[in-house]
Amino acid sequence: MNISKRMLQIGESPIRKFNKYALEAQKKGKKIYRLNIGQPDVETPQCFMDAIKHFQSKVIAYSESGGEVDLQEAIASYFKGYGMDYAKDDIMVTTGGSEALSMVFTSVLDPGDNVVVAEPFYTNYNTFITAACGTVSPITTKAEDGYAYADRELIEKAINDRTRAIVCTNPGNPTGRVLTPEDIRLICEVARDNDLWVIADEVYREFVFDGNDITSFGMFPEFADRVIIVDSISKRFSACGARVGCLVSKNADIMECAMKIAQGRLSCATLDQVGAAAMYRMDPSYYDGMKAEYESRRDAVYHELSQIPGIVCSRPGGSFYIMAKLPVDNVEDFLMFLLTEFDDNGETVMFSPAEGFYATPGLGRDEIRIAYVLNSDDMRRGAELIRLGLEKYNSR
Repeated sequence: MNISKRMLQIGESPIRKFNKYALEAQKKGKKIYRLNIGQPDVETPQCFMDAIKHFQSKVIAYSESGGEVDLQEAIASYFKGYGMDYAKDDIMVTTGGSEALSMVFTSVLDPGDNVVVAEPFYTNYNTFITAACGTVSPITTKAEDGYAYADRELIEKAINDRTRAIVCTNPGNPTGRVLTPEDIRLICEVARDNDLWVIADEVYREFVFDGNDITSFGMFPEFADRVIIVDSISKRFSACGARVGCLVSKNADIMECAMKIAQGRLSCATLDQVGAAAMYRMDPSYYDGMKAEYESRRDAVYHELSQIPGIVCSRPGGSFYIMAKLPVDNVEDFLMFLLTEFDDNGETVMFSPAEGFYATPGLGRDEIRIAYVLNSDDMRRGAELIRLGLEKYNSR
């Protein structure tokens, strides 16, 4: 029986495909520091649980396809706190940010169209773009340059007559790159001049370090007709399993397209939306404590990684990921060594090989992505295990 060609083009997740080897190592008694996946260990705010506990209806009914009104209003109020004026109808509640991305790519792409994305990029962009019968047109960035890409010439080299959108993650996953207001304006101007959508993935909005201000593509009203924001409670509130996100835009056409898909899938989970609304209404001081915690983790892992001879690694300005180029030819082979042959006092570590974060074949084979989602002591130990593992791997 037939399997669609586009599904055969979608590869395994570089974030999850080594899990089976980690499980086998754990069965043998090894402790593994899992730095491969963006699953924070920070507690989900108690107000989420309390809101669900106090849910009064005797029937858990379908939500509205666009989302619970209470949650839409809570999200609108949250954006207003950053000076962005979005109405309820500008906000579509989705099943995580992933569904928002899928809705957007389905809405803007025809077969053979492409989307410009700076590589390395969040690997599921390729999954959702390919599923929507499109392709990635990559802007190739370099570790040595801190993965910078806000350059008109660099961006326009990736644009052709089948390009329909530019995707930006800000702050970046996997690079931790933070776009400045000047960067955002330049990208929007390129999009305007080439009649493209700007898809802004801002699920790490609060994770901006070193005293820098939060910036958003929604802070530029002159480009509001082409900006589509994708957001989520997963990282901001450490609620990955709740699966609540949103698609935000003042463009009525894109919101109408998204609603057609939303009506087809009926609704998002009602109780998760109830809990999400409570978190969006927390005092903004919550974000200060959370940001300070992740900045401490970043500093811990960056300092330890910097002790590795031959590494190329920049201090990320945001999100909770760090990319590093290691002195090896193939980090997948190195990771297999860590999981199957190496341990230090019964402990080892895993990360995400970076090749799967690139669209250009052959790139990323010597790079890794680390998620600094564990406490600072564990992050130091995880990075130390990478260093110790490299010493043994390269001396074989």
